[in-house]
Amino acid sequence: MRSPDLRIAIIGAGPGGLCAAIRLRQSGFENFTVLEKGSGVGGTWRHNRYPGCACDIQSELYSFSFEANTAWTRPYARQPEILRYLEHCADKYGVLPHCRFNDAVKSARWDEPSATWALTAESGAQVTAEVVISALGMFNDVPPPDIEGVDAFAGKTIHSARWDWDHNLAGETVGVIGSAASAVQLVPEIALEAGRLYVFQRTANWVLPKEDDPYTPEEMAARRADPGIVAARRDELFEQVDAGMAFKDPERQAEMEAVGRRALEAVADPELRAKLTPTHMWGCKRPLFHNDYFTTYNRPNVELVTDPIERITPTGVLTVDGAERAMDTMVLATGFSTTKYLSAIEVVGRGGLRLDDAWDDGATAYMGVATAGFPNLFMLYGPNTNNGSIITMIEYQVDYALAHIRRLADQRLAWVDVKADAMADYNERVQEGISEIRPWNAGCNGYYRSPSGRIVTQWPHNMTTFKDQTAAIDEDAFEAAP
Repeated sequence: MRSPDLRIAIIGAGPGGLCAAIRLRQSGFENFTVLEKGSGVGGTWRHNRYPGCACDIQSELYSFSFEANTAWTRPYARQPEILRYLEHCADKYGVLPHCRFNDAVKSARWDEPSATWALTAESGAQVTAEVVISALGMFNDVPPPDIEGVDAFAGKTIHSARWDWDHNLAGETVGVIGSAASAVQLVPEIALEAGRLYVFQRTANWVLPKEDDPYTPEEMAARRADPGIVAARRDELFEQVDAGMAFKDPERQAEMEAVGRRALEAVADPELRAKLTPTHMWGCKRPLFHNDYFTTYNRPNVELVTDPIERITPTGVLTVDGAERAMDTMVLATGFSTTKYLSAIEVVGRGGLRLDDAWDDGATAYMGVATAGFPNLFMLYGPNTNNGSIITMIEYQVDYALAHIRRLADQRLAWVDVKADAMADYNERVQEGISEIRPWNAGCNGYYRSPSGRIVTQWPHNMTTFKDQTAAIDEDAFEAAP
């Protein structure tokens, strides 16, 4: 029989971990610890500090529904503003005393006799908890790129996800490897200070403009004076995003491609413009948004390189055409292992089941939150939950996990665990929905697919559908032990 004073461990102090901590406190659960590898809250918004780092969802929607921010300075906030907002939330809602920083969780192991989780940190410290909430999300694991000689470069190497602001790029020759989300944001910034900039592009991406003029002083004053302005804008954005599901709409897709082609007209050189023109349909890869990316290639100090990289040398990058471009600093804008989720750490569940083995065909979860064989373990930003505003989706996932936690406490259960067949049926329906979205099945998505080829990141419906599905617990889908 379980005490209602559950011990709860939250892995990660990013938006998911903070939302979980805040909602736990609001529901009367105070016996929890937030375990964070970084030096403070913020998650990806603390670790990702590269020049130009910004969100591609409008600020009013990329914020918690229970904590509107009337101080946003522009429609699409940049990293420093988002981090300040998350720090504000942690402070206002009393989360910081529950946080343990600078000590990453290395492993989590379920102990059957005591029905508890034993978490081990890199420091060797251990935490025992009845419940674990994983808020690792998609952007936790930063692998080195699979390029020969990547460790051979004798100059400065910086990964976009771990930016070194102490290193001055002014006047340097810089090479950026990658041309997706991070590169699209940082390349225009680096070009302003580098003496020479090479951008190594493997695949051209759709990059659409966005309405992102900073708010005027008058607009900011009005928003501070009347929070209803921000609330109304959030509601409007929610309706737009929720009703859109543009990937399912061929007309909307054609419209987006037309916008993207018009944006490419900013590139003065026709040959260069052709190299920057995508050959895949819009939505097949993650759509990107920036107002200055294409015009950056009109600068005399910027060169786009589309010949494949053969290897990295001690002095620069050698491409297959035999050309070697020397550089002072190499920037790896090569992204994350987005399909690992919680398996980025060692997790062992019932009967010694390893999460890596359970997910040998790709990450799988029920409602994106629970995975069979791992009792009392709830994930945020878990498998197949990525669509719309992830902050909104996280709130729905937190509420769903909290319903299970209340059940554990109220019914004094030892554990709950989703049944394998219920999880399989749910994921079959998710994959059926994914199969109906043509761009996601056009064969160009490394971002979305596990090594097995199954799409494990995307949610194929709108946010309201997910909210409705997670509004109540189907107790028949779960095993429970008193």
